Order: sequence, then C-alpha cells, then structure tokens
Amino acid sequence: MERVLILGASGQIGTELVNTLRAAHGNDQVIAADLRAAGLSEPCACMDATDEHALRELVTKEGVTVVYQLVAMLSATGEKMPEKAWALNMQALFAVLNLAKDQLIKQVFWPSSIAAFGPNTPALGSPQTTVMDPTTVYGISKLSGELWCQYYHDKYGVDVRSIRYPGLISWGAEPGGGTTDYAIDIFHAAKKDNAYTCFLAEDTRLPMMHMDDAIRATLELMNAPKEQLSIWTSYNVSGMDFTPFELAEALRKHYPTLAMRYAPDFRQAIASTWPQRIDDSQARLDWGWQPAYDLSDLVQDMVEHI
Repeated sequence: MERVLILGASGQIGTELVNTLRAAHGNDQVIAADLRAAGLSEPCACMDATDEHALRELVTKEGVTVVYQLVAMLSATGEKMPEKAWALNMQALFAVLNLAKDQLIKQVFWPSSIAAFGPNTPALGSPQTTVMDPTTVYGISKLSGELWCQYYHDKYGVDVRSIRYPGLISWGAEPGGGTTDYAIDIFHAAKKDNAYTCFLAEDTRLPMMHMDDAIRATLELMNAPKEQLSIWTSYNVSGMDFTPFELAEALRKHYPTLAMRYAPDFRQAIASTWPQRIDDSQARLDWGWQPAYDLSDLVQDMVEHI
C-alpha cells in the first residue's frame, strides 16, 4: 500500500486532498505536512518544504512512496515579494524531484496553473501546447517548473504528474492570495453583508473549477496508467468559465438584492494576461477527464456550505 505525504496540507487544495486521500487509503497512510502543523490532524509533521535534508529524513523514516508537493506562493502575493516567491516555488519543487530521482519515492504530483500562460497565449480555447509568456513571478515559476518536471521525467525517469489548475473555488479553506479569490470572497460577502466589491472588472472572463472537480482530476491523473499519458509538463483541465458579472447574476438567485461594485486593482492586470477559456481535450483523450460541476451547481454548493 502506498504511503502518501502532502506538503502544503493547510492550503486550499491540501485541506481537501488530505481528507479525500485519508478516506480512500486510511488515515494512517496519509501524512499531512506544512510549515506550521497547528490545525493538522495526525499523522502530521511540521515541515519546511524547501529543506531537502529534513524532507529526506521524513520520507525515509515514514516509508513515504508518493508526494503531493502543493507548497507555493500564489500570484497576487508573489508580486509583492517576487524573489522570495521564486525561491520558495522552485526550491520546494526541486526538493521533491530529487527524492524521486534518487528513487526514495515512486511518484510526485506538483500543480501548475493557468498563470503559466500569458498575453500572447490564445485567449479562447488555449491549447495544450501553445505560446506561454507569463507576466507574474508565480506564472514564471510554474512554467519553469513544468519544464523541469519534463526534464526529470525524460532524463531520470521520474514519474511526476501535473495539472494546470484554473481558478479553484471551495468552501473548505480560505483562499490563499490568488487572482481568482474574488470567486470565493463573493459568497462570504453575500451572506454577511449582501454586498460585494470585486477587485476585477465585471467582464473579466477566466477559467474556473469547483474544488471537488479539481481533487477528482488530480486523483484520476495520479491513478492513470503511465503508458496512457502523453504530457509530462502539465495537463490543461477545464471546468467552466465565467465573469464576475455572470457569477453575481447566478448568486442573485439566492441573494436577490445582492449589491455589486467593481473596483479593479493590481490583480486586474494579472487576470488580463490569462486565458478566458482553455482546451483540455488532451486530458479527456489520455485519461478520460470530464468535469461534473457547471456554474449553477457550483453556486448551489457554495451557498449551501457557507
């Protein structure tokens, strides 16, 4: 049986992934790790994901076979401290890739993002392989990481798998400083104040996904036979796409008098360089990806749980 380590277990994705993997494999088979272990349930570890020596010790001691490396500084936060974001995002990836290169673990998952695209990427139906010219340090680190994943796969035979996540929406954990956080914030504001000021323009269309779909996509990719896969950088996956205006209109079915105001800030410039819709046909072909949630389903689920 596989022993799983999740780095960045307190984050938006990690919180959900820990619960899902423990339900599937048993509580003791999944170790949750983060820089601060407060709030994590056993088995857990306090771990700096950039400390390769400490990570090697933990993996060896616990018999870990699969690592999900989710640690990153996201787009909006990363722009405030670019050198720190670059160092964290890349060192944390290398630490895990080197474990796999040295055959201490069997498999790695590392998330990429639509932030790896850029202003010259086709905005509608962004292909799996296309122009990629990211404008944020987060996006630059993700594009670089994708190429390093492919390098380690091709040169050392490392089984490292990746998804270019769109904006992820969930009620299980607070958003982590990304450019699509408005799509979570709006639900909390609607419930609390029946009003929301959005930091993106009302017509800013972006790819989005319900967290349940994101977790399912991740596990379906990780469980897919290796010989079925053709992408060793990162797979495009899509759930839906919408604008802040369209999300507000869907939410007004539950909060009819919701007051919306739009005050674009520095995150608008980031969002304007990202695709509006992505083509995930390769993921559908290689491992049968299909999203379950549309906008109506997403809004209904968020309203029920927030």
